[in-house]
Amino acid sequence: MTKSDTGNKYLFPLIVMASLFFLFGFITTMNNSTIDFLKNAFGLNDVQKQLPNTFFYGAYILSVPVGLMLTKIGYKNGVLLGLALIAIGFFLCIPGVGMGYYGFLSAVSVFAVGVVILQVVAGPYVNAMGSPETAASRLTLTNALNSVATVIAPIFVSLLLVTPKIEAGSHLENSAILQIVKGPFLMIGVVTLAILVVMFFLKLPEIHEEEAAGAEGKSYKSSAFKYTHVWLGSLAIFFYMGVEIGISSFFPDYVTHLKLENISAIDMLKFYWGGLMVGRIIGIFILQRYKAAQILTICAFGGALLLAASFMLGAGSPDLSMWLFLGTGLFHSIMWPVIYNLALEDLGPHSKVASGVIATSVIGAAILTPIMGAIKSATGSVVIAVSCMFVYYAYLIFFAQKGSKIR
Repeated sequence: MTKSDTGNKYLFPLIVMASLFFLFGFITTMNNSTIDFLKNAFGLNDVQKQLPNTFFYGAYILSVPVGLMLTKIGYKNGVLLGLALIAIGFFLCIPGVGMGYYGFLSAVSVFAVGVVILQVVAGPYVNAMGSPETAASRLTLTNALNSVATVIAPIFVSLLLVTPKIEAGSHLENSAILQIVKGPFLMIGVVTLAILVVMFFLKLPEIHEEEAAGAEGKSYKSSAFKYTHVWLGSLAIFFYMGVEIGISSFFPDYVTHLKLENISAIDMLKFYWGGLMVGRIIGIFILQRYKAAQILTICAFGGALLLAASFMLGAGSPDLSMWLFLGTGLFHSIMWPVIYNLALEDLGPHSKVASGVIATSVIGAAILTPIMGAIKSATGSVVIAVSCMFVYYAYLIFFAQKGSKIR
């Protein structure tokens, strides 16, 4: 089969999977935006405010069992199951909010499992759709749509979710909160259900990775767990989550550190997420010409350089420091698909399970940022806390240069 034939064969399923990347990017970001309101509306303490991330990212612990399950049920059934759980979860959010904060969190855990399933399914499926040499570019394309969703979703929520001003120390009744949020939750549930119905009738090819482009005649180890680059790649995703989420989590504190009093930190973060979106669009073309390991090295060095420059300029040039801090998003943009591609390279029939191993490390967002927060609390310095990211960058460079080599 020629490259052209292969490309034509996988064009439609690639479009379908790209739309799923958009879907779970939109769902995740829209849910996070809604949670920001719920945190104030329920009148939560500092510990309770962290629980939505715990319930959501904690679901990634199931990634390995999900990967094992996919070897039995296949890609399409995995997509259908993931969509079903997302729809059910958002429908459950409506009575859940009516029962209170912990009822809402119970519903979050349901659609979080659905998002995890889609995450585990989508990566290896896109990876197997064509030539291994262009796999990173395909993953970057689908992640670019994910980034578009993360930019659009907060705007959509701000238009749809009309919320009252809540005074400090006060909260709303559960019934009042429900009236505000049930519209967005119901809309997501209905749209996801509609996509589920459409997906049910679509004919998607069930890819056998050992038969995918470039995989003929290769021999494989007995298990995904015996590949060193899978484990090192999983750790790279763990540290990458600390890099990506670390910037957005500590940006408000950094703005305060720079004494930029007329800046809305929440509003300015759109430039960070926008940088990820632009970088991924550019990366689609860059990754077709250069090796993934080289690009990851450059991105890690670039991100570290901008962060160091921002710290060095500090309050002396606060505006420039802020833009350098936000500018790291351009370098972070294609790290995920590049790491994912390197960690899944030459795994053949073990790709589904390996994808589960890798996806588990998304919990880095729920572990590393609290550690950085504890460092900030202990030292009183946001710069010291965010400096942990230099360790994360260093590991990513190691993975690109050494850890990603197949053994």
